[in-house]
Amino acid sequence: MVTLLTTPADRELVVTRTFDAPPARVWEAWTVPEHVREWYGMSGLTTTVVDIDLRVGGAWRWGQTAPDGQEIVFSGAYEDIVPVERLDYTETFEQMPDAEPVHVTLTFDATPDGGTALTSTSVWPSNEIRDQALDAGMEAGVREQYDRLAEHLKTM
Repeated sequence: MVTLLTTPADRELVVTRTFDAPPARVWEAWTVPEHVREWYGMSGLTTTVVDIDLRVGGAWRWGQTAPDGQEIVFSGAYEDIVPVERLDYTETFEQMPDAEPVHVTLTFDATPDGGTALTSTSVWPSNEIRDQALDAGMEAGVREQYDRLAEHLKTM
C-alpha cells in the first residue's frame, strides 16, 4: 500500500493510506496506548511516552528518544471525537513550545473490500512552517510510521 502526502490547499497537508483492516481495528491501533507503542514513530528511535486521554478536551502526548538522548515529542488536545469514524485534535511539537498548533482531522473510512482508508488532513499555521516540516524529512517519517502501523494491524 502507498502512503500519499499532498498539499492540495493553502496551509494544508493531506496524508492518505489504505490499510488491510476494518475501521474498528485501525481506530483501536490509533487510540489504545498499548497498540500505539508498537507502531508509532521511527524504528531507530525508542518510543518512551504514549499518553492518551480520549475525550473531548482530553490531552494526548506521544514521544520517542533518539540513541543520543534527544527527545522528539508531540502533544495536543482532542477537539472532537466520533468513535471509529473521526478524530479532530491539535498537535504541537514540544521542542517548539511557542509555535501555533497544527489542527488535524483524522478519518477512518471503510473500503468495499473490508479495509480502511485513513486520511489525515492537517491545517498548519503557515505554508512556510508546513514546508519546513516536509523539508526536514517528515514525509519519510510518515511513510515509515504508516508501514509500521500496517504491520502491527496484522498482529491484532
